[in-house]
Amino acid sequence: MLQLTSDNNWKKLGEHHVNTEHDIVSVRQLIRYYAKEMNMGIIDQTRITTAVSELLRNMYNYGGGGEVIVETGLVDEKQTLIVTCIDEGSGIEDLELAMSDGYTSGKGMGYGLPGAKRLVDRFEIKSERNKGTIVRIMKWK
Repeated sequence: MLQLTSDNNWKKLGEHHVNTEHDIVSVRQLIRYYAKEMNMGIIDQTRITTAVSELLRNMYNYGGGGEVIVETGLVDEKQTLIVTCIDEGSGIEDLELAMSDGYTSGKGMGYGLPGAKRLVDRFEIKSERNKGTIVRIMKWK
């Protein structure tokens, strides 16, 4: 299974499965709740929620669903909301191409991954063919 490095000092807020459209809505609402609980402003709440929505949609449409881990902790000495999306789908064939504006492997507009990256303070992605994809996003408070 793919992994990204993590900080053991992060506090896990929850683990959620995304297997249905309803799961996407539920997790998106939870992310907004956590951002609000961290006292993020409305603009940052909207940014992290929108980024997560894009990632969940990709995970559902292209990765067959997956798991979302929500954490909080200090990153670069800033209180941070950390969201890690993990799927075990077919992976992204050309990650560099997928991260370019306008590229789509489906019916979308091609702004999902690069758009999500612009909305957050840190964006990490790892993908391997036939193993899946992990995307971790972070938004400072």
